[in-house]
Amino acid sequence: MRATLAQMQQRLHDTPHLLRLGRLFSDTVLLEVDGAEFYLTFRDGRLETIVEGPSRKTPWRFALRTDADALAQFWQPIPKPGFHDIFGLVKIGRGRIDGDILALIKNLRFFKEFMGLARAESRTEELA
Repeated sequence: MRATLAQMQQRLHDTPHLLRLGRLFSDTVLLEVDGAEFYLTFRDGRLETIVEGPSRKTPWRFALRTDADALAQFWQPIPKPGFHDIFGLVKIGRGRIDGDILALIKNLRFFKEFMGLARAESRTEELA
């Protein structure tokens, strides 16, 4: 998971339109996968740090909690219905969003496209 997040971090920094979308987003997001916690700290749309948890001292604005299998299906080049979107994961009972939902909604396109960066990586590997 750590390697995938690092690839997503690099891909984010190489995607100008996504950096423009997130230019006003500076917060920490908790991504929890099968109980493993990853604190993603964004500053002006750039992913500055990825810190593995758990940590009771690290404040976060909102959290996306899911399981590894659901995330793997989400990252498929063409995901099945329900696995195509972070809210789809919630709807089918394979994900949960906690915390400041308004902060997520204000930056929804940026965060959804960021989470899809691993999916884009899968497409690139398939085409090669």
